[in-house]
Amino acid sequence: MTATTATRPADVSRKSGAITVDVEDGVAVITMDLPNEPVNKLNQAVKDDFIELIRRLDGDASIQAAVLISGKPDTFIAGADIEEFLQVRSSDDAERLSLDGQSLLDRLEQLRTPVVAAIHGACLGGGLETAMACAWRIGTDHPKTVLALPEVMLGLIPGAGGTQRLPRLVGLRNALDMILTGRNVRAKKALQMGLLDEMVHPSILRDVAVKRARQLGRGEKKPSVGRKQLTLADLALEKNPAGRAIVFRQAREKVRKQTHGHYPAPPAAIDAVAAGYSLGREGGLGEEARLFGQMAVTPQSRELIFLFFATTSLRKDSGVSGPAPPARDVHRLAVLGTGFMGAGIAAVSAMQGIAVRFKDVDHTRVAKGLKSVYDVLVERLRKRQITRTQLDDQMALVGGSVDYSGFRNVDVTIEAVFEDLALKHRVLREAEAELPARALYASNTSSIPISRIAEASKRPERVLGMHFFSPVHKMPLLEIIVTPITAPEATVTAVALGKRLGKHVIVVNDGPGFYTTRILAAYMNEAGRLLDEGAAVEAIDKALLEFGFPVGPITLLDEVGIDVGGKIAGVLADAFGERFASSESMQRVIAAGRTGRKGGSGFYTYGKDGKKGGVDQSVYEFLPTGTARADVHPEEIHDRTVLAMVNEAVRCLEEGVLRSPRDGDVGAVFGLGFPPFRGGPFRYVDTESAEMVIRRLEQLNSRFAPRFVPAGLLLELAERRRRFYPLDGKPV
Repeated sequence: MTATTATRPADVSRKSGAITVDVEDGVAVITMDLPNEPVNKLNQAVKDDFIELIRRLDGDASIQAAVLISGKPDTFIAGADIEEFLQVRSSDDAERLSLDGQSLLDRLEQLRTPVVAAIHGACLGGGLETAMACAWRIGTDHPKTVLALPEVMLGLIPGAGGTQRLPRLVGLRNALDMILTGRNVRAKKALQMGLLDEMVHPSILRDVAVKRARQLGRGEKKPSVGRKQLTLADLALEKNPAGRAIVFRQAREKVRKQTHGHYPAPPAAIDAVAAGYSLGREGGLGEEARLFGQMAVTPQSRELIFLFFATTSLRKDSGVSGPAPPARDVHRLAVLGTGFMGAGIAAVSAMQGIAVRFKDVDHTRVAKGLKSVYDVLVERLRKRQITRTQLDDQMALVGGSVDYSGFRNVDVTIEAVFEDLALKHRVLREAEAELPARALYASNTSSIPISRIAEASKRPERVLGMHFFSPVHKMPLLEIIVTPITAPEATVTAVALGKRLGKHVIVVNDGPGFYTTRILAAYMNEAGRLLDEGAAVEAIDKALLEFGFPVGPITLLDEVGIDVGGKIAGVLADAFGERFASSESMQRVIAAGRTGRKGGSGFYTYGKDGKKGGVDQSVYEFLPTGTARADVHPEEIHDRTVLAMVNEAVRCLEEGVLRSPRDGDVGAVFGLGFPPFRGGPFRYVDTESAEMVIRRLEQLNSRFAPRFVPAGLLLELAERRRRFYPLDGKPV
């Protein structure tokens, strides 16, 4: 057995306390474990400690090689400490941050002692840039081991050499895909690409890493050069300026199409990668730092970083004020209704190892629901997100019936039946007779007040709303609706379940349309009014795409279902009066029997495969102005639809439907597609100023009273010269 000596030099860990070193027969095992943090982050103190560590490794002749490994259970290094970006005041400040990071990783790469990165868990951003500067990379075959450069999600570009090292390891096409999408790459794919050199079971990661380090230190192995998956054609392209030009041009065209020019970071990332090929490594690093500096001070980055903090703080929110009771564990879930929403809820639950019991009125519907769950899981298999064995295991968790057998031991029941109060009452009474008294009962309603649904319950304190968004397996938001008598334990259990399902969870107070449906209806209703006045379908959709929404409101109405939109409008008009009265255009199209994509006819045409075509010109025959179309300026379309939504969001906060502006912004962005680079309705008010928003609302209200009367809270903010958020950009 080899003799082992362990040291913990004071000069290494005096700043962050994150780094310890054990020397084993000439191999320094460097363990990073940032104190009092759930994940490892690269803050300035940690970087200072790395500098001291590198000096020691360079100067200690007894150390031949090193291993960098994490002491965290599920994270290698999660990237830079985003808190430090709040201190950046200029592009020069940010450029210096980038240059410092590049210098540190250059020193790591050039160490006389080769370093092996032993990666288990998330290896993201600066963490992956650190790993790429190592001589060898080993990852575990665990599902939580993912590698990514997600900087574009924060409006930034990789700034510590990532735009230069990644293409040389995995090839130009693979690198651009990773950098421009920010998507996670699992270990198996990373191994195929050349981003990892080996993949092992977590139990032997440390031992294998030490062995490889020793081999590298003795010269028995050469440092990695990556590029395992590249074909001869790809390799030829790398050396061909004309071929590379085509790849860069295609990437720029794709980015323009996807972002509509709203996000400057992806084009900047392409420029940085291209500079590495045209100017060489040093020139590429210089351009990376310069562009990183520019991106760090853009308004888009400021709002995307705000959303990062907002969603991070939500993960710590129990859903109740004050001390929270413990959440109940959820092992078994029942879903009432096997339609599109019910099947989606069942699928995401099975993905998390929760046993699901389906119920519907006949076996055909149950079978259709099971097939929908299977289709969702097969899509994950096709994308290599799960294995065939995992698919089979998850599918085995889902069963269905036409009665309430198996409901005696469920922890939570989620009702996902049609939006009809009488039907929801009947289903609740039937289910409650079979459920254990401790069970939570949640409705997936999108508009009916939960207190009205709970009227049929013997245990109304255990009834709440869990409003999922379609498609459930893709949409990241869950809106939980509580009544004045909802038990705190029920709330925290629902919130914990939502987080387990991978959702951003906001808790709102009960009311017609809650929060998301209510502000969406205000937005959609104004689009309908524009149709009444003769605006063209395509003009309305195009204007809101240009504003930054992922789809236009008329396209969205077709997707949701025109009939569903009409039913929701009726509920809200009954509650709020003329402000939510449905447009004449919507009423006429509904009366004509057009329901949207699901029915094959709406405002747009649909092929036999359901694929959307162009505007169905025949729909204009049903509209008040007929085929005559008016030329409405895009700015007016923006103002009327967006300000209707923003004003309604502020009303929801004013009335206590929302608990905080943070919840309102997260709900609008992740549930409704409000442009992320604008931060959300409340961030939008802060950016534009309450005074300016009021001025625009009053101008509109002079033409369309009373739909645009400014919310009282807006007037109060303007009078007191206050904002929804502090100037540092962090939600409170």
